[in-house]
Amino acid sequence: MKFKKAIKKVHLWLGLSTGLIVFIISITGSIYVFQEEITNYLRKDAIYHTTPISKELKPLSLKVLEKKVDAFTNEKYPIHWVNVPIDKSRSYVFYYYERNPKGWNFYEEYIIYKSVYVNPFTGEIRGVYDETTDFFNIIKSIHFSFMLNTEWGTYVCGIPTLIFVFMLISGIILWWPKNKKAIRQRFTFDWKKVKGWRRKNYDVHNIFGFYASSLAFVVAFTGLFYAFFFVQAILYFVFSGGSTTYPDFSHISTKAPIEVRNNHTLDKIGQKVEELYPNSFQYSLDFGYPHLDDHEHPNYEVFVKHLSYSYHVNHSLIFDENSGDLLHQHSHKDKNLGEKAIAANYDIHVGSIFGIWSKIIAMLLSLVCASLPVTGFLIWWGRRNKTSK
Repeated sequence: MKFKKAIKKVHLWLGLSTGLIVFIISITGSIYVFQEEITNYLRKDAIYHTTPISKELKPLSLKVLEKKVDAFTNEKYPIHWVNVPIDKSRSYVFYYYERNPKGWNFYEEYIIYKSVYVNPFTGEIRGVYDETTDFFNIIKSIHFSFMLNTEWGTYVCGIPTLIFVFMLISGIILWWPKNKKAIRQRFTFDWKKVKGWRRKNYDVHNIFGFYASSLAFVVAFTGLFYAFFFVQAILYFVFSGGSTTYPDFSHISTKAPIEVRNNHTLDKIGQKVEELYPNSFQYSLDFGYPHLDDHEHPNYEVFVKHLSYSYHVNHSLIFDENSGDLLHQHSHKDKNLGEKAIAANYDIHVGSIFGIWSKIIAMLLSLVCASLPVTGFLIWWGRRNKTSK
């Protein structure tokens, strides 16, 4: 009983101190779940072009498309990368992306984050979007770092989430029934004999908290993945069977001289990707320009997203950046279980791992998590403000 009383006090004061932050993180998470579906609907005219597809029709060179995009936007920064869909009825998406590591908030950190949708056959600009003003990107930034610099803002959300994980564990300890008579009221609502709002609120907090606890732990843990390296290490260690070393391919790098690179090198790389993965959804090609954050890649790696709704099945290819020759292929089937777990972390966190149904569950679960600080606060408030008989 002393142990349970101590847990109750810790549970209470940690809940009061982090409740508002957990509420905001949970609400923004529930809003973000259907970001892709809503964005795709709102941008459908930009995503799909109107040019009839035929075997004889070939997309324009990526360098030609790049020049058309630059001429249209007149941006002073170079294009960072392009997402190329395998389905050529969809537009190519070119991204301007410059990040200032010293910026302390979202708008100072991301100097430019803009997407341009382009018809690959004609070069027609189908749509231009400033991603820094996009509703869902703002929601994501609040959820991820409270719109602070991502290098340290993640801890502002990560530490309360870590406390929330403890709250889930301590909540189960407090929920555990004292005897057989108390078991029933721990699993189901029995409000026929209960009229007071305090008791009903207490039941909502306990019962919802119990049923949501296991899935909420998974969502919270996958969220901690982005704030703490030790969580990434634990995830890989457990699923890889005890390995502490993540596969490293940095030694595979460009050998050909820069003189052999030409305006069709990226096209050559893209053709090889589509030859190897004709049934995938899309792949990303970096244009290789220097950027403000001085982020250097050890080699030229191409990320291939296999499914339209999820990232957990993906392939990586390493090319010679100058000659366009394939140097290494690392398909999803070749990855160990630890790599697959790392790749699936985002999809599990946002609920996209199994498509629309897992997203619905993720949204409802986030709403339940948002309700826990509210109902918990009302329990504390109700006990402090009891009216005497």
